Formats: sequence, C-alpha cells, structure tokens
Amino acid sequence: MLVTGIAQAFFPEKANGSIITIENKIIGSELIGQQFDSVIYFSSRPSSISYNPLPSGGSNYGLTSYALKRIVEERKQCFVVFNHLDSADVVPSEMLFASASGLDPHISTESAYLQIDRISRARNFDESQRQLVEQLINKITQRPQLMVLGQERVNVLLLNLELDKIK
Repeated sequence: MLVTGIAQAFFPEKANGSIITIENKIIGSELIGQQFDSVIYFSSRPSSISYNPLPSGGSNYGLTSYALKRIVEERKQCFVVFNHLDSADVVPSEMLFASASGLDPHISTESAYLQIDRISRARNFDESQRQLVEQLINKITQRPQLMVLGQERVNVLLLNLELDKIK
C-alpha cells in the first residue's frame, strides 16, 4: 500500500497506466503496443501475443529455430511490400522480431522513416505535409534515458494520434 500511495502521489499518470483518452473515450495506453494495419498509419512492431496484455510474453523461439527464421522472412517480405520498399533495403530488427513482452509500444526512428512514403501516398499528402510528418517523427522521438540507456525510439500510438492532426 505504501508503494501504491507513493506512486499515486508522485506519478499518478504512470501509476494508472498512462491511459490516453480523447473525448472521454479510451484510445489506449502509452505503455502498451497496439496493432495498426491501415496504410494511413505507422505500423507497430510485431507481437507474438496479438497485442493482448494478459498473456504478455514472447514466442520463445531460439535463434536456431527454423520456425523463427520462416517468421522473420515473412515479416520482412510483408514490411517491404507494405511500404513499397526495395527488397535490398535493410529492415530494422524490431520490425522483424517481436519484443520479449510482445507489447512494446515503440519503434526506431529508422522504422518510422521507412513508412513515411507509404503513409504520405495513402493520405494524398503534398511535399509540405510529408515534411510535417518527418518533423513530427523528430518531435515525438524519445531520446535514451540519461543520454546512454536505450536507443532513440518513437511511440507508435502517440505518433499516429499526432499524424491525424495534419490537414
């Protein structure tokens, strides 16, 4: 109870799940990844649990697993085709491998940049709107904690919500 009380007193938003609401409707959480299949939105990284937070976990496939190799190749092909990329383009690893929890809400800035052309075409954006999307990625990008812990990352839900504001 002490820890809960301290969390509620000093970090109420995080303690309550960082829930995002728009017009009194719960959209999601900043902390839990969601699936975005539409061509007009940035895609999240894959989830081995279909983004269901209750059985949180990975696939448990090892690096020598034939099944993992097949899944990764399928994900790569899908990402390349979905985003109209060249088959020689390097697809960032987080778009090929599910996170350990299966719920990671972030992608790398590289993954976000690879999706800009698809989204711009699907939304019929002109060049100035396309540049706004690039600026949006830079604005939403979270830097490593304490400048050394982790990597730059972009929260996909927050990015997609901001994307909808571009007219």
